[in-house]
Amino acid sequence: MRGDAVRVLLVESDLQLARCVGEGLRRQGFEVDHVTTGAEALRSCPQADVVLLDLGVPGLRGLRLCRDIRAVSSVPVLAVSADGSEATRVRALRSGADVCLDKPYGFRELVARIEAVTRRTRAARPHDTVPVHEISPVSIDAVAREARVGGRCLTLTEKEFDLLRLLVSQAGTVVSRDQIMLQVWGETQNRRSRTVDTHIASLRRKLGDGGRWIVTVRGVGFRFAPPGNPTPIRPAEGPVQSTVTRPGGRGVGLVGTAGAVRTVQPTIRARDRIGRERHLSRATSAHRIHN
Repeated sequence: MRGDAVRVLLVESDLQLARCVGEGLRRQGFEVDHVTTGAEALRSCPQADVVLLDLGVPGLRGLRLCRDIRAVSSVPVLAVSADGSEATRVRALRSGADVCLDKPYGFRELVARIEAVTRRTRAARPHDTVPVHEISPVSIDAVAREARVGGRCLTLTEKEFDLLRLLVSQAGTVVSRDQIMLQVWGETQNRRSRTVDTHIASLRRKLGDGGRWIVTVRGVGFRFAPPGNPTPIRPAEGPVQSTVTRPGGRGVGLVGTAGAVRTVQPTIRARDRIGRERHLSRATSAHRIHN
């Protein structure tokens, strides 16, 4: 196939299927490493050129494992689903998979898919991210799924850990609610849902004094800003207005971001004009009565 063989990490709990697929791929010139659990997959994925992932793998649910692999490596992921539903395929793609195939799949299509994704990514593949995110005093180990604050290990639920890891990995940057829902829950945001707020509140409680490091950006999302770590200046939200005095002092213009000018009479001038009009009206009425 090629002198430098492509290394496939096969994550499959069905041993018989794994043996058949592995033998077939080796005959095509691939190197194949087989693991059966999510923990083994996380440890091995940085060394692979492509991951062939059964979404039913035990130890970690497949969609969550997709997100975990994507958090520690840029390796292409081909997910395999047994239920054949469009919803599962969409969620797998949104969780980080590059391709999602339904079981049973054609072997020639599988080989073609592997060749396609490695052809696009192998030559110019970006460096893998380290599996440990450390923004003092917070440390997140994605492989061991441990979060520590100043050496103290936090007891977090699955989603709380994923949420904290996402915020820490993008420290100083505002992470939108939509992005959180997509990367942590694998679905789009329900505007009526309080899911994100509930988990943020729980994280803040468990972080203790560190809860204030999760900053709410109203109408947008959340930013992780621990002490001693400067955050980038965020552009102002919404249109910015400044005042411009028109020639002759005939009013004030409000200049928005689009450059449009809207004239607004100053309050004092408006009151003076209204007062003069009322005085003139009373004087006119008195003149008519006198005559």
